Amino acid sequence: MADYFQGDFPIQSVSLTKSAVTSAQAENEEASRKIALTVAEAASDRKAGDILLLRVADVSYLADYFVMMTGYSRVQVRAIAEAIEEQVESEWQRRPLRTAGKAEGSWVLQDYGEVIVHIMMPREREFYNLEAFWSHAERLELPTSDDGGSKPT
Repeated sequence: MADYFQGDFPIQSVSLTKSAVTSAQAENEEASRKIALTVAEAASDRKAGDILLLRVADVSYLADYFVMMTGYSRVQVRAIAEAIEEQVESEWQRRPLRTAGKAEGSWVLQDYGEVIVHIMMPREREFYNLEAFWSHAERLELPTSDDGGSKPT
């Protein structure tokens, strides 16, 4: 088997490839973060409560970010889901790969690949307690109007 790998490969090409992969990963991570922030902003515009942004890339292969929030009625949960879809599509030209729970309206899950969104009613959020399950993930602070991070109204 060693006969197949006896070529003289320049060491420089290996390091260039490695740095190109690292650079692409950093760009993908930044794009994922921006999509997650867009989701949080759209949810905030629809008055979602307790918005939580978790960076799960280091602890899970499922996604880079989870965004969790509370809607206080089934109508509001659906409205939040619609607002997120519209804003992500307009800013990032992305639709969710999968959506579940919209008809019931008590827990809507939107899967954008690198960002997974959970919109839950208070009872479901308390019962399933995903924050505790993902407690080892990094919590990110959301920009507020005091920080100058929000869009002007």
